[in-house]
Amino acid sequence: MSMAAADMNSLRSDLVRSFLRRKRFSLAVPGLILLYLTYIFFAFDVPGLVSRARPENAAILLGDFWSYKTHVTRDNRTGDVQAAIEGERKGEYPDGTMPDWVTTGEETAIALPHGAEVRYLADGSAALSIPEFGDLHVGLDGRQIVATLPDGTNVPDWMSLSRNRISINQNDWRFSMTPAKTETFRYQMGWELFFFTLDSQFHGRSAGELIALAFWEPRLEPDRSNISAMARDVWTNKMWRHGDVAWAMGETVLMAFLGTMGAGLIALPLAFFAASNFAPARWLRLSLRRVFDLLRGVDGLIWTVILSRAFGPGPLTGSLAILMTDTGTFGKTFSEALENIDDKQVEGIQSTGASAVQRMRFGVIPQVAPVILSQLLYYLESNTRSATVIGALVGGGIGLLLTQAIITQKDWEEVCYYMILTVITVMIMDNLSGWIRRRIIKG
Repeated sequence: MSMAAADMNSLRSDLVRSFLRRKRFSLAVPGLILLYLTYIFFAFDVPGLVSRARPENAAILLGDFWSYKTHVTRDNRTGDVQAAIEGERKGEYPDGTMPDWVTTGEETAIALPHGAEVRYLADGSAALSIPEFGDLHVGLDGRQIVATLPDGTNVPDWMSLSRNRISINQNDWRFSMTPAKTETFRYQMGWELFFFTLDSQFHGRSAGELIALAFWEPRLEPDRSNISAMARDVWTNKMWRHGDVAWAMGETVLMAFLGTMGAGLIALPLAFFAASNFAPARWLRLSLRRVFDLLRGVDGLIWTVILSRAFGPGPLTGSLAILMTDTGTFGKTFSEALENIDDKQVEGIQSTGASAVQRMRFGVIPQVAPVILSQLLYYLESNTRSATVIGALVGGGIGLLLTQAIITQKDWEEVCYYMILTVITVMIMDNLSGWIRRRIIKG
């Protein structure tokens, strides 16, 4: 009995110690995670990031994604007034024409949302009428900006005033004056000039008028139909460059296709030598495995930088960068698929007197084909997205246009356009790859 009691006490002690170890472990893991998150909080300077955050700038940026602005600019040296979409020469209104909310004459009156108005006066100054604030006069005293505010008011938060510049920021419009020029920006929803620029015969026409011109109305140009002229004006649009964008998007898809499929063609035969059940020698298998580790261990962007120094920029360099990385990935996944095949199927083919090539063709390839195809199609989708970033580095595809639009810090609607095109292309590739998988694998 005493021995049984001793065993029971020993078992009880072991259980207690086991429960205590588990309890400590269950408390230690969350504690370590909390400690790590605390380290990240200070290492990444989260408090400083929050203090420097400017949500209003993000709101302005998002607004630029789906709106455009018209610049009404007066040269303070000559007095000339010009209106242009996004302030670009390609979007300038022809001489003698203005938006319908701008009235020209001895003075230029600019009607703005919510009852606001800006008038460019004949003496080179400007008068502003801002609801709930009052009337404001801005002029020049030599090279110095002089602003006269309504009586009893101070400079509000939405106004920036210095010796040589005044800037007024409202939700739907902005005003700016320097010694050189006076500008008023009016924001409006939509992507103006997306189809037809101001110099096109079809600009400003309603959808009904365009349909009538396309199918029933007489030709506007004797040598081509109206629908052909419409297609030409859209394709050669100087503001949105639809033709260049389509070509760049095709370059991006081609870059991803060449890199992915080229990697598959190289990796498949090498995978046989890297698989344990097919490799003729252990040293060869291990050597190929390390080569695959090297290729996929270096990120595609690093390969892009290295190859661009060797071969120069261009879409082909981007394709080679994708090929390098994907060869390593495919070599690993294909060799693992080969190691997991069912040997009985191969033995059945061999029993018929088939040669080694026939055993591979009819006993091995049908088993690994679904894996290979799925990997190729998945990486083709992924590389279509990655080719955008790679194209920004090597100067090819939609990535180049995207980078150019971001660098200007004003063409954010074009950035949105390119992003939407990339997402649509990836969605198309996804549906297409799914259809191919069903057709080949399921029949």
